[in-house]
Amino acid sequence: MVQKEVQDLLNTLIQIEHISTTLYLAMSAYLDRKNYTGMASWLRIQSDEERTHLLTLINYLAGKDGVVELSALPEQSTDFGTPLETFQQVLEHEQYVTNSYRQAYNYIKKIDPQTAVIVQDFLREQIDEEAQALTIVERLKLAGDNTSSLLLIDQELGQRQPG
Repeated sequence: MVQKEVQDLLNTLIQIEHISTTLYLAMSAYLDRKNYTGMASWLRIQSDEERTHLLTLINYLAGKDGVVELSALPEQSTDFGTPLETFQQVLEHEQYVTNSYRQAYNYIKKIDPQTAVIVQDFLREQIDEEAQALTIVERLKLAGDNTSSLLLIDQELGQRQPG
């Protein structure tokens, strides 16, 4: 049986991943509506990846005979601004997720080393998550308002494959 404090921590991380998947799905729909179909595709794949994280955490907690608590999700916006503003929000969110996993790891490693390994794997993955978002933000800054550059970035991001 999982300790109550470990269960609560995992449920917090589950909620964060649940919010992440819906946030990126909302961003995807928004950019698709604005005809940035490559960026929309990139965000849809990101949403799917966050859903995989969500399910991994749910399966882990359930496998330890813990109680999974899925809380109500906040309503997502339907307008995220320019592509740059959208991906700045992605970067900020990924930084928030990284910080959440860092705090969880620092706490959990002392009381449940097995769960700490799972949390550490997610924390390690956040290095790449933040780096990707930062690269996209920096490239969108370089593009500025240049429509041709934005469309090239859109096309490039549309080439992302799941997995």
